[in-house]
Amino acid sequence: MLIRHAKFFNMGLLLAVTFLGALFLIFQPLFDGKNGLEFADDLFNKLSKGSSYFIPEVLKGNEKLIGTNFSVNIKLDKPDQGANAVTLLTGNGAQAAVQDTHLTISGDLGKLLGGILRDSEEMYHNDGSKVAGRYGFQEMDAMALWWSMLTKMNKEFQKEKKLAESELVMKVLQRAIEPAYNYYGVIPEKVSGKAFTVIGLLAFYVFYTLWWGYAVFYLFDGIGLTMKKAKTKKEV
Repeated sequence: MLIRHAKFFNMGLLLAVTFLGALFLIFQPLFDGKNGLEFADDLFNKLSKGSSYFIPEVLKGNEKLIGTNFSVNIKLDKPDQGANAVTLLTGNGAQAAVQDTHLTISGDLGKLLGGILRDSEEMYHNDGSKVAGRYGFQEMDAMALWWSMLTKMNKEFQKEKKLAESELVMKVLQRAIEPAYNYYGVIPEKVSGKAFTVIGLLAFYVFYTLWWGYAVFYLFDGIGLTMKKAKTKKEV
């Protein structure tokens, strides 16, 4: 007979069936119209955004670069980005000229970064209509183009050993543009306001993992599949 230990097998079967039942419920829209995974993902996105607001700090650091002139030549990814790139740059006090994918930019770096930080602030607070209205094209396209241009500008600053400029541009990229773009549309939450929910979700995750682990363990034990330490072979 396949089942050698009925007690353990039945216990494992009960755990497996209830585990699958709970899994079925998790995928039902029982949490404000969302299933369990969507609810948890939405919550942790909100909490992550709530702890990713560094724009005021970057704005303060940018003050020391106001009045710092720069001039770089970069290559755009596509020729059709040229018109939008010039619109973004000239709309924030820089001078720009484009030929095919070759873009020449010059001006006050602090002033330019200040405009990018303003756009990032509005996007972070889900007010992208201001960005779109300012430039005449989609806000997400504007932020993606800012990210692309600044990444290329930073490479030029690094080549020229302009460390202060490069350091601040990296902060604008990582602490302003990226959170503003990635979390656009997400309403931020503070961990302190959702502490019990977070603890509950993490505790359930650990419990649910053990639940399935013990189900498999008892099922295998019930059919006689166990792991034992190998006997030590004695040398003659």
